[in-house]
Amino acid sequence: MKKTIEKLWEEYYCEVCGVIETEEERALIKRAAEMHQRVSEQLTKEQNDILEPYLELLYEMQSFCGKKGFFTGCEFATGFLLEAINFREP
Repeated sequence: MKKTIEKLWEEYYCEVCGVIETEEERALIKRAAEMHQRVSEQLTKEQNDILEPYLELLYEMQSFCGKKGFFTGCEFATGFLLEAINFREP
């Protein structure tokens, strides 16, 4: 089942659900980019050299947590449906 969920994640979720479509999403991305620019301008090169790998790690952690949540949700939904199908009232 993990392979199927992995395929769903890679071929559907990341390509379809990961698309930025709303004004709210665009505004958040714009604000984040502006804040990053402001911070970068205030830091020295050495400080920026430390900050950038830290930010990349945060992005990686966020992606990992999103994927884990997606997998957990798929597994829960599948288990719930199987239980509901097999449910018999006494």
